[in-house]
Amino acid sequence: MIVLEGLAKRFGAVEAVREVSLAAQDGRVTGLLGPNGAGKSTTLRLLYGVLRPDRGRALVDGLDVASAPRAALGRLGVLPHNAGIYPLLTARENIRYFGALQGMPEPALERRIDELAALLDLGAILERRAKGFSQGERLKVALARALVHGPQNLVLDEPTNGLDVLATRNLRELIRRLRDAGHCLLFSSHVMQEVGALCDDIVIVAHGRVVARGTPEELRATVGSGSLEDAFIAALGAGAG
Repeated sequence: MIVLEGLAKRFGAVEAVREVSLAAQDGRVTGLLGPNGAGKSTTLRLLYGVLRPDRGRALVDGLDVASAPRAALGRLGVLPHNAGIYPLLTARENIRYFGALQGMPEPALERRIDELAALLDLGAILERRAKGFSQGERLKVALARALVHGPQNLVLDEPTNGLDVLATRNLRELIRRLRDAGHCLLFSSHVMQEVGALCDDIVIVAHGRVVARGTPEELRATVGSGSLEDAFIAALGAGAG
């Protein structure tokens, strides 16, 4: 379970995140939805420890990321936006490096890499250097890195950006399988179709703060429409300023 409590972050005169709170439950996909510049990626960077909050705290399975980072982040897998992989390493070496950073012993790590290669259909590229990989291939390797240590919680920051239709569909199916296995997934996007197709709960952010939350059905009911897009636009209007 992931809990954010009153997170705030300022960069000079810009208040990028203002008192963001949410709870992402196990066995559910929670969508973090908002327009570009809404504060989604900053919020996620506060969660996985790249940035330190000015106020508030981020908890992973009850562990505070700021005060117990190693324990908290050991229970978190992260697929950042535009996640880069090391081009001169093979896919296996990229995954192995992240597993080693998590303290995984060598025999267990190699078995896990082979499991992920089967799960994500990496067999054809596993021993190839990453330079020249397609966007879909890079994403699969980055996702394997996020999953290598078997985290209960997974953060996905705009994971379908740049993917073709087939790769997007395969990623959706993997997300659903992880959810059904009881994992907590926090999924950030500005693509309405992705959020509607995947998310059990939605948190809408605008101007660095939460402006609406609920299930897709609850949000649609607020505007009396079957369209999640209408609910999104209404929430942005209500939260303006």
